[in-house]
Amino acid sequence: MNLFTHVRGILIEILNNLSSKGVLPTDTDFSNITVEPPKDTRHGDMATNAAMVLSKLVATRPRELAQTISDSLAKVEIISSVDIAGPGFINISLSEVCWQNLLSSVLLAGKNFGRSNMGFSQKVNVEFVSANPTGPLHVGHTRGAVFGDALASLLSYSGFEVTREYYINDGGAQVDALARSIFLRYQEAFGRKVVFADGTYPGDYLIPIAIGLKEKVGESYLNKSEDEWLPELRDYAVDAMMDLIRSDLDLLGIKMDTFFSEKSLYGSGQIEAALGRLRENGLIYKGVLEPPKGKTTDDWEPREQTLFKSTEHGDDVDRPVLKSDGSWTYFAPDIAYHFDKLSRGFDRLIDIFGADHGGYVKRMKAAVSALSNGKVPLDIKLCQLVKLYQNGEPYKMSKRAGNFVMLRDLVKQVGPDVTRFVMLTRKNDAALDFDFQKVLEQSRENPVFYVQYAHARIKSVIRKAEELNIDIAEQALSEANLSSLTHASELSLIKKIAEWPRLVEVAARLYEPHRVAFYLFDLSSQLHAHWSKGSDDQSLRFLHADDLTITQSKIALACAVSIVISSGLAILGVEPAEKM
Repeated sequence: MNLFTHVRGILIEILNNLSSKGVLPTDTDFSNITVEPPKDTRHGDMATNAAMVLSKLVATRPRELAQTISDSLAKVEIISSVDIAGPGFINISLSEVCWQNLLSSVLLAGKNFGRSNMGFSQKVNVEFVSANPTGPLHVGHTRGAVFGDALASLLSYSGFEVTREYYINDGGAQVDALARSIFLRYQEAFGRKVVFADGTYPGDYLIPIAIGLKEKVGESYLNKSEDEWLPELRDYAVDAMMDLIRSDLDLLGIKMDTFFSEKSLYGSGQIEAALGRLRENGLIYKGVLEPPKGKTTDDWEPREQTLFKSTEHGDDVDRPVLKSDGSWTYFAPDIAYHFDKLSRGFDRLIDIFGADHGGYVKRMKAAVSALSNGKVPLDIKLCQLVKLYQNGEPYKMSKRAGNFVMLRDLVKQVGPDVTRFVMLTRKNDAALDFDFQKVLEQSRENPVFYVQYAHARIKSVIRKAEELNIDIAEQALSEANLSSLTHASELSLIKKIAEWPRLVEVAARLYEPHRVAFYLFDLSSQLHAHWSKGSDDQSLRFLHADDLTITQSKIALACAVSIVISSGLAILGVEPAEKM
């Protein structure tokens, strides 16, 4: 149950009633009316902007309209008080019984508390990672992988039908370079001395792949020309690297639904079909572009190219899709790939890019807009860099990959749970500092420890309640007498729990899973603070061996916190701790 939505529904009923009485126009639009947590909890449990939004329609001061609305709100059974603040904001406080009943609803809903049908089963494609298959995943890829997977889980939790997708960039010259690099390692496996020229990949991760090639083909490639072994080795190289990348993703618990090959677009007619759609809409033409910014006419050679009129769909300049030599630009297969996504019936598309792809955003959004006639939105989220530190100093790890820190080294050092949670403690477009000392501390400075410790504490007290023969089934707890939960600290915990459904909807609407991490930290902080208060005030302790009815009500509160923490961690892909 989303209590904020429920109270907003009550408010809209009141406003409709005022419309029927002529206080408000009958066709008033209430879509901008909000019911939200107040900035200062001392002012109440919820606040609404209703009077501020509607006062202009009735040519009256907001405070006067706020008083009219407040008079009706004060008559609602679950509302204990209504106050008008500032120029006309309305603050609402709910009754203790309302909060106690909400707790029963949480326990009855169990793991479904907070889930919604906000997405109405819309089909969403979330494409993320999509690293070139030329090496294992590194720390930079890790953030995009975690963000994309958490976002997909968040949307699924909110009622969307989500497909996780990886785009294999196996159609370009980088795969030739990979194949040649493996061939060098293959020769090395036979004792030959080799030199890795610029443009090749010298990482040690290619050694076992080359040994596997030796076992597969023996000496047969040694005396062949490149024209003979390169086509076969390309396929072998991509398959081997994708196996490595899949194993990297497995370390983080990430399972892709679809792996789409760029190479499959070439020679299939799909690129021609996508550009044909754009041509039908008058968006393909032959032309000459202006020199790029920073280029002078002396070092710029104007030439006629086949261009996509992307400026008609929000881009800064039109983009080439076919070079003057008749070959496709890098952009052309990307257009075809997104055209394929559209043909699969997705209602919305989400791409997760690294920060270095910021210049690609407008052209890609323009392409999808043009291909779908503006009907299918494409959202592109950029993930900023991750900087590794140890004790405040830049941290160097094993670089067996050649020139970057591998994902598997990071996960081996701190574990998947810490990796995932910490990667989500900043908004995706903000830089992230990953300090190994802090993320492994067992303190409040380590957010994942703090949240898991809260869950483990709850589980420990639940086990002790079982020893007292208290029925801890969610159904039994939802029917328990919760009237004793009246202390401000207990009510504060319930109120924080009540924010969960709204938080999920906001996070899903904005594509911001980091909000879940922030919320879990705040909820856990309140749980730890409440636990500490029990040292001085025994009435706040969860276990009361001499009063099992009181204990059951306290356990009900603890279980509700556990339900939300475990649901939130599941969205983030983090295991809730049972013991610590």
